[in-house]
Amino acid sequence: MKRFVRICALGIALMIPDFALASTWKIDQDHSSVGFSVKHLMVSNVRGSFTRFSGTVDLDDRDITAAKVSATIDASSINTNVQKRDDHLRGADFFDVAKYSNITFVSKKWSRIPDGKMKVTGNLAMHGITKQVVLNVEPFSKEIRDAWGKTRRATTATARINRQDFGITWNKALDAGGLTIGDEVDIVLEMELIKSDT
Repeated sequence: MKRFVRICALGIALMIPDFALASTWKIDQDHSSVGFSVKHLMVSNVRGSFTRFSGTVDLDDRDITAAKVSATIDASSINTNVQKRDDHLRGADFFDVAKYSNITFVSKKWSRIPDGKMKVTGNLAMHGITKQVVLNVEPFSKEIRDAWGKTRRATTATARINRQDFGITWNKALDAGGLTIGDEVDIVLEMELIKSDT
């Protein structure tokens, strides 16, 4: 009987670390960023960001391909540091935030690639249209404990989308040829995560 109890105890002890590796993390908006860039006049890049967003990541370090992410961005929080341009971007020519207030992303598949990086395929919903996009995700950092006892880790993700795919089509032709705004948008996500207490 004692031998049976010891075997059970050993089994439980071996299982506990595995359970501990599965965890939920929340995006820390104060130490994260959602940035983008797009060509202007075909010669330079205009950069901007969204300043209000939230999301969670479910991670299992035993099998990163089982991870899940869900995020929401407040489209009205767009900021390119030019008020007139930002107002135009919020209007009907672009994001039409009065009608489509949020941008959302929900992952569907995580795949490993060389150097510990990942490709995360998911549904991006923007401007009333949902399309599948792929994020290129750097390896997650090691866990650290901050001065207030919170456990943190971080990663960076990038993607390129075509705004035309989401019905954001406004543009103006240039007299010398070309267009005022490029169609391809480069996205850079710098995500610092806080481990959920629950």
